[in-house]
Amino acid sequence: MAATELEAPAEVIATDPIIEVSNLTMRFTSKRSETVALDDVSLAVRPGEFVTIVGPSGCGKSTLLKIVAGLTPFTSGRVNLYGEPVTRPQREIGFAFQRSALLEWRGARKNILLQAEMRGMDRRAAERRADDLIALTGLTGFEKALPHELSGGMQQRVALCRALLHEPRVLLMDEPFGALDALTREQMNIEMNRIWRETGTTIVLVTHSVPEAVFLGSRIVVMSPRPGRIVETLEPGLGDRRDYGATLADPRFVTAAERLRDLLGASHVAE
Repeated sequence: MAATELEAPAEVIATDPIIEVSNLTMRFTSKRSETVALDDVSLAVRPGEFVTIVGPSGCGKSTLLKIVAGLTPFTSGRVNLYGEPVTRPQREIGFAFQRSALLEWRGARKNILLQAEMRGMDRRAAERRADDLIALTGLTGFEKALPHELSGGMQQRVALCRALLHEPRVLLMDEPFGALDALTREQMNIEMNRIWRETGTTIVLVTHSVPEAVFLGSRIVVMSPRPGRIVETLEPGLGDRRDYGATLADPRFVTAAERLRDLLGASHVAE
């Protein structure tokens, strides 16, 4: 499906939610059974927020993200982007998946520009934007490198550039760093904080990791085991600019992480 051309209304102000999810329920039905993935979920995301969503496996985190993106229909409730119902993929939303899903025969820059080809963007403008993103994410010098020539972290940076190429107002990320080693994941967390601050993009990120949820989130949404419900929302109050070592030692980080572990149970969450 082609993305719709829904644009932000001129009257939208900083305190108006970009995303509004109200009383959302999602059921998967087969001939033999019915599974309730999400039950009565309500969530509002304001412009410029970095919202992290954390919960045990199977709680519907990824399903929620795909519904917000317009990729998956839902059973009941309401999902709005800028006050308009989301019924199909939206131009204003970029999506970064768990895997980088790069084309093995295309170099990094050409993988990024695949977004422009799919959306019919102006080529010269897209190339300028790609070069800016390459510089922003530290990929300069690797423009022609094939995916197998890049580290896992660099592959995810290419995928991130691709998701940001059309300058979406909202970026949805579904556990994009879950397959990375611990050190690379820390580095990508630092990069994401910087990119968020420098671009002003509203970001919603799904994760299993308590430290990642707290380090990146200006607000943290905690979900229950299936059927997924929002059980609590935390605001750690760590400020926008975050240094990994100093932030993890901050008492506010420690308090928020301990609260998340209490809510989730240590056995449910990957560190």
